[in-house]
Amino acid sequence: MAKHEEVKNGVIFPVGEMNEAFAQYFVGQSYLKTLVADPKVNVGVGNVTFEPGCRNNWHIHRGGFQLLLVTGGEGWYQEEGKPAQFLKAGDVIVTHDGVKHWHGAAKDSWFEHIAITAGKPEWLEPVSDEEYQQATK
Repeated sequence: MAKHEEVKNGVIFPVGEMNEAFAQYFVGQSYLKTLVADPKVNVGVGNVTFEPGCRNNWHIHRGGFQLLLVTGGEGWYQEEGKPAQFLKAGDVIVTHDGVKHWHGAAKDSWFEHIAITAGKPEWLEPVSDEEYQQATK
């Protein structure tokens, strides 16, 4: 049984639906609940939930930034060329414009964060199993 099973039901906000729209940019299963979908606001806000071991591809935010507010479980964040950072509830990550990075769940834990995103993501290659194991050991 994975750690933080309670996260799969949503910690603060609902877990949302299977993240089919972005499934091609993830290794493993994620879920998305859009929290702000106002076309007059140029910032996306969503609750993203990751099953154990799930992570998104390497990506870059162009013309903006991303803030991650960790609400539950255990996960990882890594910028290219830097060691991965272990994440738990209460952690905040700021990703600046143009920084290549990925984030996702620990291999044995559910993980959830609120993603506040301005600009457009440029999706890149998946984080291979080897890269993931090396980064998170």
